[in-house]
Amino acid sequence: MYWLKFKKFIVVLIGALLMAIAMNFFLIPANVYASGFAGAAQLLSSILGGKISTGVFLFILNIPVAILGWKKIGKSFTLYSIISVLLMSFFLEVIPITKYSDDILLNAVFGGVLVAVGVGITLKWGASTGGLDIIAMVLSRMSDKPVGTYFFALNAIIIITAGALFGWEKALYTIVALYATSKLIDTIHTSHVKLTVMIITKKSHEMKKAIHENLVRGITILPAKGSFTNEDKEMLMIVITRYELFDLERIIKSVDSNAFTNIVETVGVLGFFRKD
Repeated sequence: MYWLKFKKFIVVLIGALLMAIAMNFFLIPANVYASGFAGAAQLLSSILGGKISTGVFLFILNIPVAILGWKKIGKSFTLYSIISVLLMSFFLEVIPITKYSDDILLNAVFGGVLVAVGVGITLKWGASTGGLDIIAMVLSRMSDKPVGTYFFALNAIIIITAGALFGWEKALYTIVALYATSKLIDTIHTSHVKLTVMIITKKSHEMKKAIHENLVRGITILPAKGSFTNEDKEMLMIVITRYELFDLERIIKSVDSNAFTNIVETVGVLGFFRKD
């Protein structure tokens, strides 16, 4: 368990480092804005003429969001999200802002790709980069609408503000960076909010107990039989959010490493589904 937590910390650290590099080497020098709170912090720093750095603004903006996430989403998820924000704020402060190219499009694409890799691997290991990620999750759970809807709406505010203050050309390049980021994140990590997981195992009782100890989710158990072996097994079907996938995968592996698991995208859920 401690080794797993250490590996998770290393992944969060690498993700934060990649995002800080993307900001200080590509996006900030080109005045192209990142998505989420990183972009909001960048925008606020630009408005004040750099008197307060992007890293400091990023930390300040995430304080109330961290409290919200702790109460509404979960302590483990929020804790690693806080670590990600602290590391990114630190790296933004210590890594010098360096301009490697005068081509704005090149900066937008490379910056967007690096941000996506950082965010994607962080999400894949059951954490987030904080800020907008947590707000969008809370709003999604309250209304049962896709997280992407809120990402788009909140990022639109950043784009419109950047365009109004610094010219619409910069806003258009920001859209390019956001598009590159969103497409690559979906490639690295599933874009669907809800997933249906079907677990076929001979250890259904142990599996059910382990899942209930770690996740607050209902489980449907169905009889199953192997076509080649004719062995009697059981299938556990559970609907989760994508942010719970990391923990569930580790639970399955620890209980029954030979379990057959099928993960499918869930378009919608009718009936009771716990949102908080």
